[in-house]
Amino acid sequence: MRKTRSALVSLLSVVAVVLLADPVAAQTSASAELINGLNGKLLYIAIPITILVEVILIYTVVKFRNNDDPSPTKENRRLEITWTIATAIILLFVGVSSYGVLANDNVTYQPQVEDAAGDPVVVEAEAFQWGWEMSYPEEGNITTGTEIVIPEDRPVHIRVTSRDVIHGFHVPELALKKDAMPGQVNTIKTVPYEQGTYQGYCTEYCGVSHSQMYFTVEVVSEEEYQQWLDEQKSDE
Repeated sequence: MRKTRSALVSLLSVVAVVLLADPVAAQTSASAELINGLNGKLLYIAIPITILVEVILIYTVVKFRNNDDPSPTKENRRLEITWTIATAIILLFVGVSSYGVLANDNVTYQPQVEDAAGDPVVVEAEAFQWGWEMSYPEEGNITTGTEIVIPEDRPVHIRVTSRDVIHGFHVPELALKKDAMPGQVNTIKTVPYEQGTYQGYCTEYCGVSHSQMYFTVEVVSEEEYQQWLDEQKSDE
């Protein structure tokens, strides 16, 4: 019995630490803010359900551990109706919360919708075996190899494509992920909030050197971005 109580106390302690921990004060991008916010909401739903199931399981194991002649369960319509309604409410909450995120342009961008923010930075990310070619078509077609430089607090559109096989564009810390398809352009929209250098890589196995397909995304101030553009243009 003591072991059971200790296990239950340990479980509740871990849950309390998770619930009382300070959330991350700032998000790195609009995409990360939406996705992490949804994950937090789903976590607050999942934790009570997990605790309830574990408590019932532990209680059942302890109470009936010496029962050598178990009796069949009896129908309990009130209990069945209760958990059916509770499940429906939980699924409705998850559906509404998820739709609010998935319908947002910063998670699922629809190119036919005009960007209300205006003046976005457009970057083309073309994957190939086994590397990347980043370019800025609206800035004199500047090419930067495996480096993307973008300004903070400004809309960014990244057009992802491939010149040979299927690849994947992924920057975990900025919550950016999109397949790179041959002959097709998939657009990512976001707004970076935090300056810094973020690691990106290919997420689709594409051959023997797939693991070498790294690139970087550097978020800088608007002034630094304009200076960087001027330097790139002067080098051409």
